Amino acid sequence: MKASSHDEFREFVAMRSTALLRLAVLLTGGDRHAAEDLLQIALMKAYGRWAQIEQPEAYVRQVLYRQQVSRWRLRRHRAETTVPVLPESDGDADTGSDPELRIALWAALGRLTKRQRAVVVLRYFEDLPEGEVAALLGCPVGTVRSTAYRSLAKLRSLVPELGPEGPAEQVKPLSFTSKGVQG
Repeated sequence: MKASSHDEFREFVAMRSTALLRLAVLLTGGDRHAAEDLLQIALMKAYGRWAQIEQPEAYVRQVLYRQQVSRWRLRRHRAETTVPVLPESDGDADTGSDPELRIALWAALGRLTKRQRAVVVLRYFEDLPEGEVAALLGCPVGTVRSTAYRSLAKLRSLVPELGPEGPAEQVKPLSFTSKGVQG
């Protein structure tokens, strides 16, 4: 790798690693150590192909998704780890959002199954279309839709502040952004 490419890679890591780590923490269900490992693997793969990558962040995110899906498919039965404190945020996060709601949402995400959490993170936090989520997770689009619906209903039952309660009311999609949850 040329010195200029090496410097570009170092600059990319310095600028984007916090946001990428936050995504990795969401994908691993709050396990900070697993998230750091996941991000390190993704960055290592990106480093090896840095000269050929046109969109570095998109490439690293894709590696994160695929690597995490590969981990899930190993079918290791490990207890999920929850953390009492959210990972550090970068400067673009909304400091005015309700911290109690964020903590409750974080805990509720930890109570979802791995597939449910993956669908919620990819569909609403990463704002990917259903087709891309289905391709990344290796399942039909209908499975993504039904999983998203059930996951949002479960999140709303665990954190009533997110929206309407009970199956009788219409459930509207949540919007996960770097500024919090919007209903």
